[in-house]
Amino acid sequence: MDVYEAVTSRRAVRGFTDRPVPRPVLERVLSAAARAPSGSNLQPWHAFVVTGAPLAELKKRVHERLAAGDPWDEPEYEMYPPALTSPYRERRFAFGEQRYGALGIPREDVEARQRASAANWECFGAPAALFCYIDRDLGRPQWSDVGMYLQTVMLLLRAEGLHSCPQMAWAKFHGTVAEVLSPPDELMLFCGMSIGFEDVTVSDARTGRAPLGETVTFVDGL
Repeated sequence: MDVYEAVTSRRAVRGFTDRPVPRPVLERVLSAAARAPSGSNLQPWHAFVVTGAPLAELKKRVHERLAAGDPWDEPEYEMYPPALTSPYRERRFAFGEQRYGALGIPREDVEARQRASAANWECFGAPAALFCYIDRDLGRPQWSDVGMYLQTVMLLLRAEGLHSCPQMAWAKFHGTVAEVLSPPDELMLFCGMSIGFEDVTVSDARTGRAPLGETVTFVDGL
C-alpha cells in the first residue's frame, strides 16, 4: 500500500471484528511511528497499548460508571472552544447529522444518540486500544507533535491492513483509564484509539472533507 492509498483509505472505523491484532504487528507499527516529527526531537508522546484482560477490565469499569449514571471526569483540557465560529460550527453540525443519520437516529432522540456514543467506550468491538498521553508541562507545539505521531500510527496501521478510530471520548473517563494503566502523575490523557480489523458488516457513513479552496491558499504570483 502506497502513502496516498493509506491516506485516502484511512478513516475512523466504528465497527471491528474480535480478530486479535498480533503484537509483532503493533510493535512494528509503533517502532516506525517513532520517526514522526517533533520540535527539537522532544518526542512528547507516551503510548499505552492495551489488549486482553486489562482492556476488558477497563471496558467493564466504564460500563459500570455509565450504568450508574456517573458524571464524566473533570476535563483536563478543552476539547472544543465553547463557542465554535463558522465554518467549524457548520462542519461539526454536519458531522453529527451524517454520523447519526447513518444510524437512523434523528437529532431529537437524545437517548439513542447517547447509546450510540457509548460504543466509544467499548472500542467499537476492537481487540486493541492505544491510549496516548502527554506531559502536563508541555505546550501547544508539543500537542501538535502528538497529533503528527497519531496520524503516523494510523497510516502505518493501514499499511498493515488494519483500521483505527481516534477517540478523545476516552478523556471523559481519564480517571478510570488511570486506574487500569497507572500512568505517572505528570501525564495527561489526550485520547484513546481503537485498533483492529474492520467489521465490514457494520454500516458507517464516511465523512466528507472541505473543498481545497476552503482550506488551502496558493501564493505563487499567478
